[in-house]
Amino acid sequence: MLWETLKTSVILAATFYGVMLLMLFLRQDGLVYYPNLPSRAYEATPKDYQLPYENVTLTTSDGVRLAAWFVPAEHPRGTLLYAHGNAGNISHRLDSIRLFHDLGLSVFIFDYRGYGRSTGEPDEEGTYHDAEVAWQHLTAQRGIKPEHIVVFGESLGASVAAHLAAQHRPGALILASAFTSVPDLASDFYPLLPVRWITRYSYDTRRYLQDVHAPVLVAHSREDEIIPFLHGQSLYAAAHEPKQFLELRGGHNDLFFMNTKPFARATGSFIEQHLPRPDQQ
Repeated sequence: MLWETLKTSVILAATFYGVMLLMLFLRQDGLVYYPNLPSRAYEATPKDYQLPYENVTLTTSDGVRLAAWFVPAEHPRGTLLYAHGNAGNISHRLDSIRLFHDLGLSVFIFDYRGYGRSTGEPDEEGTYHDAEVAWQHLTAQRGIKPEHIVVFGESLGASVAAHLAAQHRPGALILASAFTSVPDLASDFYPLLPVRWITRYSYDTRRYLQDVHAPVLVAHSREDEIIPFLHGQSLYAAAHEPKQFLELRGGHNDLFFMNTKPFARATGSFIEQHLPRPDQQ
């Protein structure tokens, strides 16, 4: 009787474990991308923040149309290429757009495929294509020199930004609240499950940094409840010199709410130190 009970318990536990693994495998897209949070609709535009802007439509190499904004500075110190996180759309980044604009940077921000008004469905290779067409728009169509471009990425966008900076050589790279890789982060969330075996996504930020030869600023909070502080430290260790680490306060989504002044000061100083002035070229 005891043996039968034990065998039944083991079978139930193994079944439950297998179901959990299957659910994680099947639901990966929904765990990585949140294009509908809070919705795909635009909540506002730069005009609502008294910022001039242009609506831009990009077409990727695989035929996807991306919605983007170009927010010009009057006398730009440089141009910031903005790769946002995995939730919401470009209209939910207006506070951060204004912060960078106030630093004298023109800002170019785009929505990944499947986000906001962009067509298609998000996937890893697709997000890399999306960042690439944004880069080409700035360098080829607007004639902005790579050394005058700051590539910025937050959370998931930090991996996209690092991948882009590894393919080209921007003036600087800024990573905020970034993870080392999706398998690493999944292991933090599910330490008892073999998630590295079933994860279809890589977003290997740490590996991309090995091929980045631009100044790097890594910003992370010890209080980040989604991406542990250790990820930021590991990325900083992986980056080549010159590099800088900025410790933030607050949770994962508090970057531009709790850290506005220190982040602006550190970013402004970093750009002033490493980005050549347009009039010096």
